[in-house]
Amino acid sequence: MSKLKLTLAMGDYEITRALKEGLVQPDGIELNVLTAMDSTTRHWRFLRNRDFDVAEVSCSSYIASKDKGFAFEAIPVFLHRRFRHGFVFINTTKGIREPKDLIGKKIGLKQYQSSAILWLRGLLEHEYGVPFKSIEWYTELAEAIDFTPPPGLKLQRVRDDQSVETMLAEGELDALIHPDLIQPLIDKDPRVGRLFPNYKEEEIAFYKRTQIFPIMHVMGIKKEIVDEHPWVPLNLYNAFNEAKRLGMRRMENPRIAPVAWYREAWEEQEEILGSDPWEYGITEKNAKQLDMLVGFSHEQGLISRRIPLDELFLKVDQGHKRGHVFRV
Repeated sequence: MSKLKLTLAMGDYEITRALKEGLVQPDGIELNVLTAMDSTTRHWRFLRNRDFDVAEVSCSSYIASKDKGFAFEAIPVFLHRRFRHGFVFINTTKGIREPKDLIGKKIGLKQYQSSAILWLRGLLEHEYGVPFKSIEWYTELAEAIDFTPPPGLKLQRVRDDQSVETMLAEGELDALIHPDLIQPLIDKDPRVGRLFPNYKEEEIAFYKRTQIFPIMHVMGIKKEIVDEHPWVPLNLYNAFNEAKRLGMRRMENPRIAPVAWYREAWEEQEEILGSDPWEYGITEKNAKQLDMLVGFSHEQGLISRRIPLDELFLKVDQGHKRGHVFRV
């Protein structure tokens, strides 16, 4: 019997290695796995061009696409999570010492809609008292999903020949929120630093207070595939879970990575975040943070209403305790 052929675009992660290498295969599905593109390109090509059947996609942009009625669905598989306190960068000559010093400042962004940046704007407002409308925002990229800025939002694109990283270092911007480490910081440019120099401590305290390990990406599927083959989402979900199980088991071995205190870091993570920080599904912890992200998205003008989670994610339930032990 022939299998359903699907193209899957995603990042190249240890927790998906078994899928990429074919050690794990979703029942009834033959995957063509693509990993050689950066995140922002993959998100655009999936949401705008519909180039892939299934794709790891920005959570924020996916939520915006649902608000617009785009023909995509998602399963609760979260390949990318990251604490974000360490990704607020400042120009060190501007006298910025604490979050409230950002009020009234010019802050650069890669794009307004990025999940990482949405999380940080929401946390700056609700955890640190920095209203998102108190900032002048400057973006570099076109948004994955077009939106109309809400009244009072000061938002503009920089010229194509400008880089927000260079603008920060040269003082044209006071601060920068970015999903990645920026080159001036990597180059140890003294004009650039972090808003939270002790960002790891901030992130640990945030997790202990909220139990939130921020979700960045979800797994999107073209709606027509779900409509025609309703068994696909659950079979994919099960395969991603199995790949993650194998990946985490492999990564427990300290010989895997050339890092001196790798095992100690693994044990510290487990002590703080638990045994499965990358848990999939609409669990209590995941539901709490997804609801928060939807709230931030609505509050910041990216979506017109607070979308319930049962509209955002397909059901992947196969019945209580079913599937744990295989019997014929």
